[in-house]
Amino acid sequence: MAKRKKEKIRTEFRKNRTGRCRESNLTRRYHANPLEDDEVAQKEAVSGKGALTRKRTVVGDRAEEDLTGLAVHPDVDLSVCKSGTVLSVHGLMSVVETPDGVQFQCTTRRLLKTLATNQRHVVVAGDRVWFRPQAAGDGIIQRIEPRHGILSRTSRGRQHVIVSNIDRLLIITSAAEPALKPHLIDRLIVSAEKGKVEPVICINKVDLIDASDLQPLVGVYGQMGYEILLVSACERTNIDHLRNCLVGFQSVVVGQSGVGKSSLLNAVAPDLQLQIGAVSRDTRKGRHTTTNARLIRWPQGGYVVDTPGVRQFELWDLASNEVVNFFRDVRPLIHGCRYPDCTHTHETDCAVKDAVADGRLDARRYESYCQLFTGD
Repeated sequence: MAKRKKEKIRTEFRKNRTGRCRESNLTRRYHANPLEDDEVAQKEAVSGKGALTRKRTVVGDRAEEDLTGLAVHPDVDLSVCKSGTVLSVHGLMSVVETPDGVQFQCTTRRLLKTLATNQRHVVVAGDRVWFRPQAAGDGIIQRIEPRHGILSRTSRGRQHVIVSNIDRLLIITSAAEPALKPHLIDRLIVSAEKGKVEPVICINKVDLIDASDLQPLVGVYGQMGYEILLVSACERTNIDHLRNCLVGFQSVVVGQSGVGKSSLLNAVAPDLQLQIGAVSRDTRKGRHTTTNARLIRWPQGGYVVDTPGVRQFELWDLASNEVVNFFRDVRPLIHGCRYPDCTHTHETDCAVKDAVADGRLDARRYESYCQLFTGD
């Protein structure tokens, strides 16, 4: 790795974990002993040099649009650190694997956890990190390298990065049990293109229906240039094609619970023996069996990240006027609209609405666009 130029950077921190100057039970204390009133702090100092300051100087590199969500990458002593890849994150602990295959149970240094960020977790599966080894296979993550290719969503008002450093997003859905959800596919495609990841659509359980019923849907996505696989984990249909899409690439599989993500990975590589579960007979929905994102390396090169099932997927930081940029079938039509700021929802002389009426644009895809535009 090239030697970095150290720089002192003034950056924002989260609020320090220090107690307040004044306690919150002043009234009860006063009634219990009024004579102690003179001993209570009369004010709180929140100046730039006070105990509650939220900016500090950090030595390191500026992080500019590398998707980590941090303003700075702290400098570390590489002579006492090892490089590795985060395989999975379990609460405060992360499993990190070195290039020679040795795994360490690592915590995250306080500095990284207190740097200001909009992200839910500072360390995610797929991250490339520098960590300081400790005794008995433990370690402390000191630095997170710049990311590329992420999959993220909104969670409680913050960005939940599911996985980082991937080139492909394999969108797993099922032809039946549970029912196929095209609108979820559209949301995942938008998230993939926003995170600079190539989406691949994989429809599992095609043995449960007549494959010709899927042709209209397959045709819509195929015309836009998306790769589509029709597979069956039980019948092992097109498993070789699925293997070619995964092996040698950095990929992540995402989809609802019960669509067969883990079953497909077991079909591609039987030695994985991932836990699988049956679909509920009452709700016809899947049950969670995969509980956290886990990175799995392929012996032939590359890796895949198995993720828990999703039932809702709210996109992160997507403005209404940006939605059309991620719809390949809608984007070429907008130049024919009468108004340059047309939203393609209610205006007259709208080329997008005319294309839907003429059958040149799929009506369901247009409905997906409207849902994302209105934030539904």
